[in-house]
Amino acid sequence: MKKHFRIFLLCFLLLSTQKAFSMYLLLPMDQKQTNHLKAYGIAYWMLAQDQEINWLLNFRGGSFLVKYSQKYENECVIRGVSYEVISDGQSNQIVSKLASPNTNTDVMKLQKPPKIAVYSPKSKQPWDDAVTLVLTYAEIPYEVVFDDEVLLNDLPKYDWLHLHHEDFTGQYGKFYRAYRYQSWYIEQQKEFEEAAHKHGFTKVSQMKLAVVKRIQEFVAGGGFLFAMCSATDTFDIALAADGVDICESMYDGDPADPHAQRKLNFAPTFAFQDFKINRNPMEYEFSNIDNQEIERGLSENNDYFSLFEFSAKWDPIPTMLTQNHVRIVKGFMGQTTAYKKKLIKSDVVVMGETKSIDEARYLHGVYGKGFWTFYGGHDPEDYKHLVGEDPTDLNLHPNSPGYRLILNNILFPAAKKKKRKT
Repeated sequence: MKKHFRIFLLCFLLLSTQKAFSMYLLLPMDQKQTNHLKAYGIAYWMLAQDQEINWLLNFRGGSFLVKYSQKYENECVIRGVSYEVISDGQSNQIVSKLASPNTNTDVMKLQKPPKIAVYSPKSKQPWDDAVTLVLTYAEIPYEVVFDDEVLLNDLPKYDWLHLHHEDFTGQYGKFYRAYRYQSWYIEQQKEFEEAAHKHGFTKVSQMKLAVVKRIQEFVAGGGFLFAMCSATDTFDIALAADGVDICESMYDGDPADPHAQRKLNFAPTFAFQDFKINRNPMEYEFSNIDNQEIERGLSENNDYFSLFEFSAKWDPIPTMLTQNHVRIVKGFMGQTTAYKKKLIKSDVVVMGETKSIDEARYLHGVYGKGFWTFYGGHDPEDYKHLVGEDPTDLNLHPNSPGYRLILNNILFPAAKKKKRKT
């Protein structure tokens, strides 16, 4: 009797093992997904388990396919992520179909979870950060770095760096007129000035330029940079103004160079050229790169931008970065909302635009061995997120297309490099 039971148990285990190996877990990323944002967290978590994932480009919104494990299925249930269990034959059929030269689809293998750093001051800021919000919601781990870590050359420890609501020009966000008497503004200025002196700089603008150059080196060496809101244009402005004083006395103690504009050098910038800096210290704007609300002529009811559809086989990088369950995304504002297309360099890839007003919202480029992405706006689910407002509750927006674009960038460094098609 015991012998028969052992045989039965052995057969059952063999069949169960064979079944597990013959099945795959599909995480759909089309309209059938109940929680798109946490699905990225599941993908990241599986990568951390040393599990290779197939990212199915342009298939059902950029779905994920992985060998079946009861552990993975359980995690999907726990996190509320939709999934489908399919057979080995069904998986092979999908992969073969996506590889066909007749389809604008492909399979990108994700292999290693990127180590993520978020550039953010240690002190409390009177605004939230969309990237840290979505990383926390998706349960993707990250570490916070700021000027000290960057200047002490800690960036090579990471694969991916995020910059958000930051001013790299040394003008404290140009908040002087509205917030110079607020405690957070006074504390931030004090903190930045102390950091600058500690690192041997006489001005905050000089320290921020040194930080920008270290970040530029990080990208050149193979790093991945993702920036949003004012971090995008002020990064390039700082590079263009290297050696030029563009800060008025309330920011650095002495007047700006009256000939600053003509001394700008656009050669080292990532995305923008031929822009004009805003020299009025009382205006809440850095340059004419950003399309102003009055120029845009849009409101919350009609502000949308379109994602480009790229060739999955020939342009896999922008294809990965634009995976979504919709092609039209609801717009949102920020200190830097959108970019005038006439000021974008010719080698930059525009991935999202509002064509009717000739503006770009989502940009990508290559620098050295690395990559960068600029995304206009502050919070994809809060149209006008004002200073001091409460953070967005992503439990109310688990399928946000705007937040999905951020998470595409998170997984991008995990992709196995393919030989370029020539």
